[in-house]
Amino acid sequence: MTRSVVVLGFGGVQPLDVTGPIDVFTSASVALAGQATEAGEPGYTVSLVSVDGAPVDSGFGLQFVARPLPDPAAPIDTLVIPGGMGVFDARRDTPTIDWLRRVSARTRRVVTVCSGAFLAAEAGLLDGARATTHWSAAAMLADDYPAIEVDPEPIFIRSTDRVWTAAGVTAGIDLSLALVEDDHGTDLAQLVARWLVLHLRRPGGQSQFAPPVWMPRARRQPIREVQEAIERDPGASHRIPDLARLAAMSPRHFTRVFTAEVGEAPGTYVERIRTDTARRHLEETDDPMPVIAARTGFGSAETMRRTFVRRIGVAPDQYRRSCR
Repeated sequence: MTRSVVVLGFGGVQPLDVTGPIDVFTSASVALAGQATEAGEPGYTVSLVSVDGAPVDSGFGLQFVARPLPDPAAPIDTLVIPGGMGVFDARRDTPTIDWLRRVSARTRRVVTVCSGAFLAAEAGLLDGARATTHWSAAAMLADDYPAIEVDPEPIFIRSTDRVWTAAGVTAGIDLSLALVEDDHGTDLAQLVARWLVLHLRRPGGQSQFAPPVWMPRARRQPIREVQEAIERDPGASHRIPDLARLAAMSPRHFTRVFTAEVGEAPGTYVERIRTDTARRHLEETDDPMPVIAARTGFGSAETMRRTFVRRIGVAPDQYRRSCR
């Protein structure tokens, strides 16, 4: 007896969204087959499916062989809905969405990876739920499907009793490991993680992987100059009156214009830059926490710790260990 894992294929699918979960579930089956367990725990049978069993062209130079969509009346243990640029065409494909609606009723759990959340949303599987997706698609998901509470921060979350959503690409691997752990326990999941040279539980959320180039740039030159001043010297005081003076504006007008141009208040932006700078110091130096906190404008190691936990979900010392 095995657990069926069905991965939905479509044109323009992200290859790693497909192969990552398949690798995890297949590796778990191999590990289970090599263990003489009295309980006879079932492994997984994994299949990639598509409408009419058509080959799945990823657009990345890879084409996958697929089977036809299974009968919606047949029970499935785990349905994986990957993402990729092709989701925006796939969500307008009536046979695909109809099949998702019907098959989900007899599926123990549905897993979306990256922008695969758009397909689940189109099928109505995320209405009224909290869900995540790739950070770059979160605003679009929220705009297109206002019934969903979109949270761009987690690597993955359990959105409903039966639906899980993962942030993007490699996060599908993290979620698959969590499901193997849920099915078979930590020892097997840890074995698979070691086999694939992965964290069993990656610390933090998506924001811990956000490099400085993701920072929004203002259109107005005075506001861009303020951004550059903050980024050039994160450890400076950067009080609102000082930043407003640099932009040749009153503090109230400056705060209003900065927030409209950048998308967040000046104080929040300063904190974001300081956090990112402190991350790089933690990654690249062995300097103690109080030194890094003073250098990056936090003032104290405790203030830096509270900010890290609030913004990226892990304390600075844990972040440093994960980087090493």
